Amino acid sequence: MISTARSTVVIIDDHPLFRKGVRQLLDLEPLLEVVAEASSGEEGVREVTRRRPDLVLLDLNMKGMGGLKTLEAIKALDPETRVVVLTVSDTADDLIGTIRAGADGYLLKDMEPEELLARIKEAVFGQTVISEGLAGRLAQALRAEAAAKNRSVHELTEREREILRGLAEGKSNKLIARDCAITEGTVKVHVKNLLRKLSFRSRVEAAVWAVENRIA
Repeated sequence: MISTARSTVVIIDDHPLFRKGVRQLLDLEPLLEVVAEASSGEEGVREVTRRRPDLVLLDLNMKGMGGLKTLEAIKALDPETRVVVLTVSDTADDLIGTIRAGADGYLLKDMEPEELLARIKEAVFGQTVISEGLAGRLAQALRAEAAAKNRSVHELTEREREILRGLAEGKSNKLIARDCAITEGTVKVHVKNLLRKLSFRSRVEAAVWAVENRIA
């Protein structure tokens, strides 16, 4: 049975017209509900604390408390809160920095509206979302780092490899748990262990590396 529960979203962006446009776009999807908007990082953290949304859409370049600091504050509040960066910046440094800070996706503001809405829906349901073209930049950076650290999948147990394949396929912890016939809590433990063994700071990094190395 398909759930009809609406997923809640908070938009954090210092451009009011862009916030309005994103809100109007999300209003087209019956399963998404924008519960708050914020024009600054500080206000955004307060709204996330109050609303506890399923997803946060976060601008990167804001005055005052920037997007990266805001992301770190939200993840410190609750690591399970899904945060997708929505920005104009396509630089590798910004992409890698936010992913390593725990972002669950990185999308560019110049995407076509239909594609943007589709990717946001994927993010709500636990998938990793990165704008086309940017995944290659992240993979290139991870390849160079892996060579320097001599990173190898052979360090993982068979169960950890199975879960890594699930991450590479963009599956949520809940879906991985169902496929592996284990609890969601056990999946979280395995994810933490495999990140430590492979010297990754986020599941997104691990997923991109796994795809690049054809582990999936």
